[in-house]
Amino acid sequence: MNPLSPRSRLPLFALATVLTGALNSPVLAQNNNTIAAGGNETRGYDMAPETRLEVVQAAVASITTPLPPGPFQPTWESLKQNYQVPQWLVEAKFGLFMHWGLYAVPAHHNEWYEKHMYGADRQWHAEHFGPPDKFGYKDFIPLFTCEKFNPDAWAELFKKSGAKFVIPTAEHHDNFALWDSAVTPFNAKQMGPHRDLIGELGQAVRKQGLKFGVSNHGIENFQFINPPAELAAELKAKQADLFDPKWADFYHVADRSDAACQKFLADWYARNVELIDKYQPDMLWFDNGVDQRYLDPLKLRIAAYYYNRAKAWGKDVSLSTKKAAYAPDDNNTNTIGSVIDFEKIGGRSPSGIRTGEWQVDEPIGSTWGYTSDMRVAGAGSIIAKLVDTVSKNGTLLLNLSPKSDGTFPDEQQQTLLAIGKWLDVNGEAIYATHNWTQFGEGGRRGQGGLNIRYTVKDETLYAIILGNWPAGEAVIPALAAGKAPEGKFAGVTLLGHDGKLAFSQDATGLKVTLPAAAPCQFAYVLKITGLKMNAPTWTKSGNPE
Repeated sequence: MNPLSPRSRLPLFALATVLTGALNSPVLAQNNNTIAAGGNETRGYDMAPETRLEVVQAAVASITTPLPPGPFQPTWESLKQNYQVPQWLVEAKFGLFMHWGLYAVPAHHNEWYEKHMYGADRQWHAEHFGPPDKFGYKDFIPLFTCEKFNPDAWAELFKKSGAKFVIPTAEHHDNFALWDSAVTPFNAKQMGPHRDLIGELGQAVRKQGLKFGVSNHGIENFQFINPPAELAAELKAKQADLFDPKWADFYHVADRSDAACQKFLADWYARNVELIDKYQPDMLWFDNGVDQRYLDPLKLRIAAYYYNRAKAWGKDVSLSTKKAAYAPDDNNTNTIGSVIDFEKIGGRSPSGIRTGEWQVDEPIGSTWGYTSDMRVAGAGSIIAKLVDTVSKNGTLLLNLSPKSDGTFPDEQQQTLLAIGKWLDVNGEAIYATHNWTQFGEGGRRGQGGLNIRYTVKDETLYAIILGNWPAGEAVIPALAAGKAPEGKFAGVTLLGHDGKLAFSQDATGLKVTLPAAAPCQFAYVLKITGLKMNAPTWTKSGNPE
């Protein structure tokens, strides 16, 4: 049933929320920065199509694909009642994301190359490829060959990294689909590599026992390109590139009317339905473009479709979205039917413990998509970010940047393999853990002492020491006499080292005698038993409690 028909309208509070999401509404303040509890930081469009509720309603009304049978209806009440965070995600703690697409061909500036080549990078583009009327963004499609793409080799690398799930970008802002699509002709099966990149990768990843999701950034395409007036006039006069009628539905520049936007939104819905039905993703991830309240009717319908399909498959799945996209009161601590994702550690991500379920996407290098001069982080840096995120009860989604030929640069591979080697030794302090009563201590300038992060599993406390190997003695202030939790220390061991370690306790902390040699690189895990630990902190909704 059409959720906006007279027989089945959105509930009044949901429709009111949509309507109050007008562009002139006040900015919602960050009401608890420690757990990143703010909603949409701005009432600007933030990459969403610049449209109105009635255009979205018309797009939803035009959808002819029926909702699958099941308990989920396209209402906030139904999502709230029936949704539950998947247990596999609660336990995973480490996943891989990736930006792979046409922008990897020029490998310049970043994954927003399409926007830049018609703006700030016009001169660079003209010097390397020609002016837009001779070589537009569409002309990168035949150069995106992926001739060395080996999905099994990729999946083996992902498995060795220790990641538990993989989410490739099925479509970025540039509107090029990496799957075999019957909805859009601008796809990797009909053009470019002439391969179903998403289908092949999904099959290989699942063969390795990993979960497989997809991200779709496509809703941000409608107004992604904004050429300067003189370039637009030139291309329009020539009926070239951005104004070539054959490519009108690829660029969405020549026509941005309400009718065009309505068609675009219905097409976005159809692409998601196709991804859901063809690849049964364990996670469907959306970028900032879905954040606006006026898009709620469309978002609710795709959520109901996805979750009802998953019920029929017998799979536990989840949407993952940013800020307040699925939080109708504009506070992401009240997200409904989606796991909150934060962009970049130290950006909008929690600076302290946030219970429930959340993840943060972090690039392995200086850009999200591959660029020829990108800098790649070493394993020590990424492991520190993983440990810090997990200590705060989050999941790290590490973004990779493949090249246009379908390979990963050696630096990225080496970082992944070193992370996996560390997790082989220390994974029990990461997987299926939750936060302790404090996430860590030390490590800050002027604070002194070891840089320690804590995680918990059952009645075991893990103290993860970041930085250089502290040969000799490790002091853990949080476990000082009079401060430690109830119980009696039963033993202290070092992951990767055989045998128990000698320890004592006084007013300065738990003092542990360490072996001379480190058991691994980058971070070192003390396993402490005998104390009363706090209960698991995940929630059915994924929201903090």
